[in-house]
Amino acid sequence: MKHPASPRVVTLVGPQGVGKTTLFESLLRSMGAEEIRMGGTGSAATGRSMTLELSVAHATFLGEEWTFIDSPGAPEFTQEARHALMVSDAALVVCDASPERAAALAPLFTFLDARRIPHLLFLNVLEEGGASVREVLESLQAVSSRPLALREIPLRQGGHLVGVVDLVSERAWVQEKEGRPALISLPDADRPREEMARRELLERLADLDDTLLEQLLEDVVPAPEALYGQLERALREDRLVPVFLGSAERGLGLERLLKGLRHEVPTVDETRERLGLPGGVTPLVQSFKTQHLPHVGKLSMVRVWRGEVHDGGTLADSRVGGVQRLHGTKQTPVGVARPGEVVSIGRVEAMRTGNLAETSDVQTPREWPLAPPPVYQLAIVAEKRTDDVKLTTALARLVEEDPSLSVDQDADTQMLLLGGQGEMHLREAVEHLRTRMRVPVMTRPLPIPYRETLRRSGSHHARFKRQSGGHGQFGDVVVDVKPLPRGQGFRFTSAVVGGAVPKQYIPAVEEGVKDGLRRGPLGFPVVDVDVTLTGGTYHSVDSSDQAFRTTGRLAMVEILPKLEPVLLEPILQVDIHVPHEATPRAQRLVTGHRGQILGFDTHPEIPGWEVLTAYMPQAEMQGFIVELRSASSGLGSFVMRHDHYAELVGKQAERVVSHQQQPAAEH
Repeated sequence: MKHPASPRVVTLVGPQGVGKTTLFESLLRSMGAEEIRMGGTGSAATGRSMTLELSVAHATFLGEEWTFIDSPGAPEFTQEARHALMVSDAALVVCDASPERAAALAPLFTFLDARRIPHLLFLNVLEEGGASVREVLESLQAVSSRPLALREIPLRQGGHLVGVVDLVSERAWVQEKEGRPALISLPDADRPREEMARRELLERLADLDDTLLEQLLEDVVPAPEALYGQLERALREDRLVPVFLGSAERGLGLERLLKGLRHEVPTVDETRERLGLPGGVTPLVQSFKTQHLPHVGKLSMVRVWRGEVHDGGTLADSRVGGVQRLHGTKQTPVGVARPGEVVSIGRVEAMRTGNLAETSDVQTPREWPLAPPPVYQLAIVAEKRTDDVKLTTALARLVEEDPSLSVDQDADTQMLLLGGQGEMHLREAVEHLRTRMRVPVMTRPLPIPYRETLRRSGSHHARFKRQSGGHGQFGDVVVDVKPLPRGQGFRFTSAVVGGAVPKQYIPAVEEGVKDGLRRGPLGFPVVDVDVTLTGGTYHSVDSSDQAFRTTGRLAMVEILPKLEPVLLEPILQVDIHVPHEATPRAQRLVTGHRGQILGFDTHPEIPGWEVLTAYMPQAEMQGFIVELRSASSGLGSFVMRHDHYAELVGKQAERVVSHQQQPAAEH
């Protein structure tokens, strides 16, 4: 058995609503830790009670130090959990006894397995009338590439869970009234189940060890100490997933779980080796969460991989402004942090989430998980124009705190676009802007980049003449205008002969034409147009670049309405990721939003999931993620990218044009 001097870190992960936070608090209570005050568990913005951000707590069990991290389970906040997992020695995956919810764990298992993060499973709340442990394990094994090994079987009385049987030591434990486990003799009625389950555990381990396989073939009973050693190695190498069970709310099975963690979870040195980080005595830390707090400044939650970090010491060429131990919302100055600890450090400005920082160096490892692209966007503006600069700064800090948010600028309107992983995600982000960052903001629907093009060709003669004393302005052009194939953009050529329009004015004509195409007759930029300058005249005194630019714009304003302008809407290619049982509902959702299904296939990475590919109008995507998650038990997501433009006609086109021309009429 290992007895590490350094703290070990375990992050609790799992789907929303399976009892992670309850287990987190119950574990701390059973370890005699100080009561924790939770942060980030819902807000006025959501009106819900759920974990929305990481919560860190420290405790001691049998003389050894532990750090537990509670993480959000909602799909919108997955990135928070992933960041914590990257600095953890192991993950404690929490799930309930519902086989139908196994699909919710598939993306998590895929993430853990891809990065070889050791993980254990805790089946929470096994009660009468629910699925059997075997049914639950079978459904979970279908979405896990690592073998699941049951470490315990349940003891029930009257259909209720009262204790567990450890399959390694073959000891039975029941929960006493004061909540502590008590050792009892294994009931005869449960012995056949225990023997069969233990045999399955040994076979799982024998698949990973030839010596144990030989012992089983020769009917040699392996010693418990040898099995514990096998389980420890299998977990450290991420070759096996031990499965524990109990009730987080009642505290049942938690001491056995803690002893399993104590026996098997890797140490900080073993984790550092897994991550390929060098040893040594100089400080090396990794940030997994960043916060900007009023009157405090920038704080970085870090795991210390090696060396000691001192208040006033140097990291990333910055002076560390405080070292605090975290316990929920409470922060206690400690002055120094040693290897394995999770602490908060202040004012290391060069360090971003994911960065590894040494005394004078900072870098981001290649394996750090990239933030997913946004699936929901809103235009955002400051309530006061004087707060525009303040808003830009606040948004940059917001994205630094949560990289799964993004900020872009709309090319047509220049409005700032805040993107995220869902409606609730952006609601929380906006709430942070208004309260913690103190920037009053308003949100607006996402502007859709409609375009227009032409159906007919035509020629036009435009003249601009103005006399106002002294030099006047004169320009005269003849242009041929015709539509181009979809996606060809804009093309301008000159076919002028004989110097009818001097060469020095031709670029000005082109700029004027571009000016005229920025807002067409329907109110949108005109695309896929070929304009040829075929002739014109000039005045030796009154002609100028500005005059010919104005003439080029005038030519477009006058000719475009005559060439049957038509509205174009942006079409996206959308790859929708859902569990396979939700694929039919996702298909109906796509067709109900004017989408065209291109096909579907098995997901290349996540077992039991499929990818549905479709063309969908961008105008139909606002709020689509809300409907998709409703149709897929909260699990669906998608990746979208612009593909092409398509004509939009009929009443839908009339509504778009009417809405676009309203502001112009008002102004």
